Amino acid sequence: MSKKYLFWITGLSGSGKTRISKKIYNQIVKNYGPTVLFGGDDIRRIFNLKSYTYNDRFQTVMKYCKLAKFITSQNVNVIFAVIGMMEDIRKWNRKNIKNYVEIYIKSDIKKIIKNRKKKIYHQNKKNIVGIDIKPEFPKKPHIILNNNFKKNIDEYAKELMVKIINHLN
Repeated sequence: MSKKYLFWITGLSGSGKTRISKKIYNQIVKNYGPTVLFGGDDIRRIFNLKSYTYNDRFQTVMKYCKLAKFITSQNVNVIFAVIGMMEDIRKWNRKNIKNYVEIYIKSDIKKIIKNRKKKIYHQNKKNIVGIDIKPEFPKKPHIILNNNFKKNIDEYAKELMVKIINHLN
């Protein structure tokens, strides 16, 4: 039985987490076996999660972590693309999930807003990570991918797959 991984892909809203995750999905399946992909927006929609305060975000993301632990224990890889900008969440993952791979998609919020990468920054909403909620950026992620929006999404996905393969070998 080969190892199964949790690929925890974190970054600000609009940094490209979900788009890049969708692009690497088939390569993860090819290289590491059965895999399920979750995007934070998708899972919020599935479970009708609508509260965005810091405490509610923390509780929601803890549920994601526990779900990921359960699925990886069933011999299935998980790619989780989620803001999850809380150090306690990442500490929990490191401690409780075997084969945890923390990937940080690093992007400048000013560029995200300028490039209109996410509508949320241009609406009159509250509890936005990076605006109202101070993000707790990863201190020691296994992999950092700098998305400065100068390449297309396929190039970033290829770069990330090289980094994943190098990290796991």
